[in-house]
Amino acid sequence: MAKHLLISGRVQGVGFRDAMCREAGRLGVVGWVRNCRDGAVEAVVDGPKEAVDAIIDWSRRGPPAARVSGVAVSDAAGGDFTGFDWRPTA
Repeated sequence: MAKHLLISGRVQGVGFRDAMCREAGRLGVVGWVRNCRDGAVEAVVDGPKEAVDAIIDWSRRGPPAARVSGVAVSDAAGGDFTGFDWRPTA
């Protein structure tokens, strides 16, 4: 059950990607996360429905310094992910 997330708000410079990688590992979610040039954070998450739902819920809060104003969720093509990666800014 792969989902594409576009997370907006104060989400860069607050450890969002690093925290999301840790949370994905804890939940058993695979995929990737990266900063966007417009200040958002983008991610693709894949795994069991309950785990994907949990990381989506987490992304609505993020780490303590983040101030998430919105999370756009859409279906994504599942990849051949072996873990959760931090990708370069796009």
